Amino acid sequence: MPDSVFPAFIRSRRWVVGVFFGLLALLGVALHRDYGMGWDEPAERLNAFVSAKYVALKLAPELARRQPRLVDIPDLRRHRDADHGVLFMLPWVGLEALRPGPDPAEWAYRRHLAGFLLFAVGAWSVYRLGRARLGNWRWGLVGAALLVLSPRIFAEAFYNYKDVVFLSLFALAVLTLTRLLRRPTAGRALVHALATAAAIDVRAMGVLLPLLTLGFGALEMWARPVRRRGLAAMLALYLPVLAALVVLGWPYLWESPWDNFRAALSSFGHYAKPLEVFYLGQFVSIQALPWHYAPVWLLITTPLPYVLLFAVGLVGEGRGLLKTGVGCWLRRTASRRDLLVLAWFFGPLLGVMVLHSAVYDGWRHLYFIYPAFVLLVVQGLRLLWQAWQQRSASLRWRPTPAAAGAALLFVAAGTAQVAWRMATEHPFQYAYFSFLPGHVIEQNFERDYWGLSVKQGLQWVLAHDARPAVPVSMDSRTEMTLRINAKMLPPSARARLRIVPPDSAAGGYFLSIHRWHPGAYPARAGQPVHVIRVGGAVILTVLRRP
Repeated sequence: MPDSVFPAFIRSRRWVVGVFFGLLALLGVALHRDYGMGWDEPAERLNAFVSAKYVALKLAPELARRQPRLVDIPDLRRHRDADHGVLFMLPWVGLEALRPGPDPAEWAYRRHLAGFLLFAVGAWSVYRLGRARLGNWRWGLVGAALLVLSPRIFAEAFYNYKDVVFLSLFALAVLTLTRLLRRPTAGRALVHALATAAAIDVRAMGVLLPLLTLGFGALEMWARPVRRRGLAAMLALYLPVLAALVVLGWPYLWESPWDNFRAALSSFGHYAKPLEVFYLGQFVSIQALPWHYAPVWLLITTPLPYVLLFAVGLVGEGRGLLKTGVGCWLRRTASRRDLLVLAWFFGPLLGVMVLHSAVYDGWRHLYFIYPAFVLLVVQGLRLLWQAWQQRSASLRWRPTPAAAGAALLFVAAGTAQVAWRMATEHPFQYAYFSFLPGHVIEQNFERDYWGLSVKQGLQWVLAHDARPAVPVSMDSRTEMTLRINAKMLPPSARARLRIVPPDSAAGGYFLSIHRWHPGAYPARAGQPVHVIRVGGAVILTVLRRP
């Protein structure tokens, strides 16, 4: 390759960005079959089938009543989780109903791939937001790369059809919001309404988006009076179109839109089902979790270099505000975009902490604020890079450039270590903890609350036991993860498994994800024959029963 070709390629935004996102999509294709089925997936699928049945009965009642697949599906009005958004899953269960196929795992894997490709759209949104704010496409691409190099987010992009799908759609909606604020046109208002509705129809918490739109629309009209009339007209178009699209994409709202939407919001904020989580060495009801639950989980599961850069980015924002004053700061378009990112991150987080909203399974319900976190991380990285570049030509280092250089080396090494762990701990990145030792994790926090490692546990059992019928069991509270991950195995492997009660598994195997049994098992429970560790912490144990 000629010497001039590679530098030209690096300078070419279209080529580099295209290759990055093309490789990201290919990575999803290559890895989407490596993950098992998460705890929530059967419930999400059922919720979508319930809505699909409701839609079918509304649009083609005679045809719907003749469909045997819909006979055992509950009615929407009597379904316990009818208030859950189903926009992502609804088309997939429709396709599954039309062409079910012989192997149920195939549709699960297709959903895995679709979820990851939508995550790639979310990463692209972060790239565009970073490019616009920082004025350089390379910094935007760094933001997209750091989002991908976030172990838990990366893994859950394949199977978390609520939180990571919502993250992706929320980031897309913030992108469409910034475009609307920059140049208010009817087309941009309609696109923003569509993106906002899509996010709301996945999670009711998407209602934050119209609040951000109205708040920052008002701020924009104050800062740029010349845009006041045009922006006000586009917001007047946005709101009714948004309302119509939200109702259209969420069958639960069709009969009583306002009352049912309020019920869905209330359900999100005050989860009524009894559930305990293992936090700081104790089992705590999710209705009684301390205020620090979400921020602690965010801190311990986010790569440490990113946390450092986030702090640097916050300090940089604070210095800019103090230097210019609030009024002058808000007059700058870049500052208003920074304020949007700050509101995106801190608003929901502080809301959960102050209102004691019910969250569980780590901080996954707040994943949608993570792109804002990443954008502030990139801000911090750029500040360090600029400080390092201030070194003198004679290489006589001043304290600030020297400190910035040391911080950049730490960030580079730490990010490389994150990438290495993601590769070596695949497909268990969802159990990533950034800096805690394994024994501290085991004694204080939940690990594989999704239950996905059960798939690899079953694969190990079948590879090491040649019997035609192999008894396997789990405790009654987690047995569902055994049943659903057995379905993710090839038909020939599934045929050899015999799922039995845990007290009648003599000569078989007992699997534990340690969700409600964080410690080791006594000798009478069986002999440990296989464990899966992530970051030194055991996430799955396979016991051989005598």
